[in-house]
Amino acid sequence: MKQSSVGNQGSYSVLLNEFLNAFVAFLFAASAPVAIIISVSLGSGLSESDIGSWIFAVFVFNGLLSIAMSVSYRQPLVFLWTIPGAILVGTALKTLSFEEVIGAYILTGVLLLCLGLTGWVKKVMDWLPMPVVMGMVAGVFVSFGLDWIKAFEADFFLVSAMSATFLAFTILYRLPLILPPLIYALIVGVIIIFERQGLEIGEVAFAASLVTPKTYIPEFSLSAALELVVPLAVTVIAAQNAQGIMVLKNVGHNPPVNTITSYCGFMSLFTALYGGISTCLTGPVNAILVSSNRPDAHWVAAIFLGVFAIMFGLTAPTVTKILIAAPPAFLATLAGLALLKTLQSAFSGAFSSSHPMGGLIAFLVTLGGMPMLNIGSPFWGLAFGAIISFLLERKSSS
Repeated sequence: MKQSSVGNQGSYSVLLNEFLNAFVAFLFAASAPVAIIISVSLGSGLSESDIGSWIFAVFVFNGLLSIAMSVSYRQPLVFLWTIPGAILVGTALKTLSFEEVIGAYILTGVLLLCLGLTGWVKKVMDWLPMPVVMGMVAGVFVSFGLDWIKAFEADFFLVSAMSATFLAFTILYRLPLILPPLIYALIVGVIIIFERQGLEIGEVAFAASLVTPKTYIPEFSLSAALELVVPLAVTVIAAQNAQGIMVLKNVGHNPPVNTITSYCGFMSLFTALYGGISTCLTGPVNAILVSSNRPDAHWVAAIFLGVFAIMFGLTAPTVTKILIAAPPAFLATLAGLALLKTLQSAFSGAFSSSHPMGGLIAFLVTLGGMPMLNIGSPFWGLAFGAIISFLLERKSSS
């Protein structure tokens, strides 16, 4: 009896630890990545109901997928959405309708499903040099870094306080902190906002409501397909899934690469109908989930996170209202700080020794933002970067 009691206490301790890891990972997923969706959507003219439906789709459907996959494979397989893809869509919505973008989501889902079922994922990524992909990603992300810097002029005290908090906790992150540095910056920002406009934010939160998701009829156009499908698929496979798979392998898990790609495509077909962007295996969230020393229990944390994601998605209108009511400098700072490490990795990958010219061309063309033939710059960044690498850097690839 005594040994059984000790065993039960140990099980409860493991469950509590996995629950806390899941909650921390959820806080990350529900903060800066959602702020990026809000920033992209507001800049593209989407309505509040469009944004709420988008958030509902990417949290509820992907939460269900995360639970199902984690239970099936007994490892943490958490799916959310492609953040670089969301930024790509923000650029595309300047020339495309939301229905055209949704049509591109569906075509991307079909492409991912085919790549996963045929096992061609590795062949595609071998053909397209990674520096070119990272050059395109860097060109897409850099505007968010610049928006963070510009936010100092708009609200110096708020942005300085959040940035200083992020820096301080990043320096201290070698210590056993409970939360990631970004969450502390978020807390400081929320405190400052509530001190300034607490009544207004309180009224918004009080008017909490459950989501009424919108369904969309996709519109398929050649310009949207050319501009978005390949770049979106590349961000899912190379910028997101690759990171998540590496995180899991580093702690001894064996994620099924082709199956992951297939289900990213399959679930993207469902999220698209409600305005949600393409599904991917998340890197940062899975990294938090595998931070405990019990790999055999990591999948339990993934189930907890899936439940949190579903609950969060069902209250999407409340989240949307609160973030829209917050100062723009808050969103810009949160998004900029969240993308710093990703932007750093993108630059490091783009200007590596293997295909530096291709990476540079991909970065410059994407950053230039000039559409050609009514197709956005991210597609041309990939195209011209790959062509330059093929012409000038073939020896590097051999």
